[in-house]
Amino acid sequence: MNIEALNKLFKTDGPVVLPVIHVLDNEQAMRNVHAAMDGGSHGVFLINHDFPYPQFLPIVRHIREHFPDLWFGVNFLAVTGKNAFPILGQLQNEGVQINAYWADDARIDEHCPPGNQAEAEEISRIRTESGWNGLYFGGTAFKKQREVAAENYRESASAACSHMDVVTTSGIATGQAADISKIEVFRKTCGDKPLAIASGITPQNAELYAQHVDCFLVATGINIENDFYNIDPQRLELLMGITKNIRKAKHVG
Repeated sequence: MNIEALNKLFKTDGPVVLPVIHVLDNEQAMRNVHAAMDGGSHGVFLINHDFPYPQFLPIVRHIREHFPDLWFGVNFLAVTGKNAFPILGQLQNEGVQINAYWADDARIDEHCPPGNQAEAEEISRIRTESGWNGLYFGGTAFKKQREVAAENYRESASAACSHMDVVTTSGIATGQAADISKIEVFRKTCGDKPLAIASGITPQNAELYAQHVDCFLVATGINIENDFYNIDPQRLELLMGITKNIRKAKHVG
């Protein structure tokens, strides 16, 4: 996938905005999906911060049943694509289509060349064998994972490009914006490969990052103040208003 294909999929020339919903139960998930859609977001990600992923799956099925046309992805917390893709393939066989998987750790090793990424290559093979046909957002130099030194960001980004649809990075923690220098390195290295950022985006800094990043995965920056679980419609409206007026520069490497 390239940037043009991503923009075409989401019908936007600016950054794709995907609120991240930290799921508690069916009612809370549905309420926040409604808030995201009413606010004009391009889709949502659901994540299971508070319980294991097997307890999450009934909620995922519930959301798809009640929102058959919703673009939504999932993150099974601390689960790589190796274990996630077979589950997503089985859900797809059941008629429960998940549009994207976001893994915090895509198992990229910045110390190995792009053509010698054993774990990432295994995940790619398992993804193909699963038959699942959604998009893969792969965490690279990502928060709360193995630390990657700044001097190795270019190698991380370069290796990631061959193993996922959307290279996905972050700041050092949830709610913490990434150093713009890090994002600039990723942008230059990824070229026309879509790049997402998954921490620290707010209405106040969105314009700064939007010239480098194709997709915002955002929670804290649009949630109710000091509330980990619920979208603030006004903050989301403000972010969407800003991003609708942004037209990204073209990136060709």
